[in-house]
Amino acid sequence: MDNLTDVSALGSVGMTGRWFDVARATGLVRTDGSVAGSIFAEMTDLAASTGALNLGQGFPDVDGPAAMLDAAKAAIDAGFNQYPPSAGTESLRRAVADHQARHYGLTLDPESEVLVTTGASEALAATMLALVGPGDEVVTLEPYFDTHAATIALAGGTHRTVPMLAHPDGFRPDLDALAAVVGPRTRLILLNSPHNPTGAVLTRAELEAFADAARRHDALVVTDEVYEHLVFDGVAHVPMASLPGMADRTITISSAGKTFSVTGWKIGWLHGPSHLVTAIRTVKQYLTYASGAPFQPAVASVLGDDAVPRALAASLQGRRDVLCEGLDRAGFEVYRPQGTYFVVADAAPLGVTDGVQFCRDLAREGGVVGIPVAAFCRTGDDGRPSAVADALASTVRFTFVKQEHVLTEAVDRLTRYAAALR
Repeated sequence: MDNLTDVSALGSVGMTGRWFDVARATGLVRTDGSVAGSIFAEMTDLAASTGALNLGQGFPDVDGPAAMLDAAKAAIDAGFNQYPPSAGTESLRRAVADHQARHYGLTLDPESEVLVTTGASEALAATMLALVGPGDEVVTLEPYFDTHAATIALAGGTHRTVPMLAHPDGFRPDLDALAAVVGPRTRLILLNSPHNPTGAVLTRAELEAFADAARRHDALVVTDEVYEHLVFDGVAHVPMASLPGMADRTITISSAGKTFSVTGWKIGWLHGPSHLVTAIRTVKQYLTYASGAPFQPAVASVLGDDAVPRALAASLQGRRDVLCEGLDRAGFEVYRPQGTYFVVADAAPLGVTDGVQFCRDLAREGGVVGIPVAAFCRTGDDGRPSAVADALASTVRFTFVKQEHVLTEAVDRLTRYAAALR
């Protein structure tokens, strides 16, 4: 099911308004002008209708730590059910500040430099709406999480990208492209590390290259660090704000959803210099005002327990290996991730050239759902895919944040389907 909507049926709304800019920025506008639902919705629908194992959408199939769940229940019973402060409960803002100091040596004022949001998605949207306007350029990596493109379009910004290049040992940013992409019109550089969808973790040297470009053109930096604790093989996550001189021009975004396996709670936060946080808070209060009253103290109660994310990362590393080794045996070219929930695998060795059609066929005939990486890449106004999308046309993103028996069954199905293609 493609969920197409004929724009002409929308009457006076038609192809005007910021909504259509968002649709175009996220690749939902077809060459005939119709607007499709996202590939994520399509693949989720296919999983439900076919019984395929859903390795497309990145959410855990087990709950977070019992102590945190119990704390949320206790908060409900204690009456934490009305509006919390718009900036977030004091306990969570203080816990975020303590967390950043403990892990990264960052000193934050929880009163003026920390803001709690309805997930990282609202943090991104509020930041873009506050800091970016028409004519401003925003630079991201490509491929990118689709929310990044959507929020840039909401703000009226112009989206420019630095390619992530595939190497046998994973993906790395094309730093040679930086000079051509970041320039005097660049208002903001938006980085995501650990990176969705490729699983790359940017090194200190790579971050320094982006920091140098930001300083040279007096640009701000926003970092989406929601997978900060989910890194593998001894790789270290380095926040941009911890680099010399960057705390004054960086907004750092994270959330509890990935770290504590509660993606449905939608408790996120950001921090940065007080004047930027004030600007973002001014916008944020007119989006949701506040949310998650009983969940905020529950997250605060466990944010100081480093054993929980360490155990999750260790478990995910093992599950990553199960899926990667299975994909390799099935004949895919596998780019082993350094972090996140996801692995990118190239189906070209199986004779696949179109990852979108492959994912549709795999769901219906192979019983496994993945997401084509082309969905995380740019589409021009003419409907043509970007050079990055062309280079990754046969690649698929699979998630391994599922129980091991689910991954084992998925590997069996993938192996049988791959064998049938040969």
